Amino acid sequence: MVTRERVQAVLDRIRPMLQSDGGDIELVDVVDNRAKVRLSGHCVGCPSAQMTLYFGVESALKEEIPELEGIVVA
Repeated sequence: MVTRERVQAVLDRIRPMLQSDGGDIELVDVVDNRAKVRLSGHCVGCPSAQMTLYFGVESALKEEIPELEGIVVA
């Protein structure tokens, strides 16, 4: 089961990488096996943000939580 706690734990582990570039990520909600997230800081408007989200954040989440269907950007 995809829970807010499981998703938050993974985000807490990858957050320092985003923060080292001046950005951050926030978990907004978990609905229907999807995590709704919001980027902030330098991540907002960054040309690499989409790649970071889907190849970095989503991959890390799916590795730890295989039943996660994906992420949604808030």
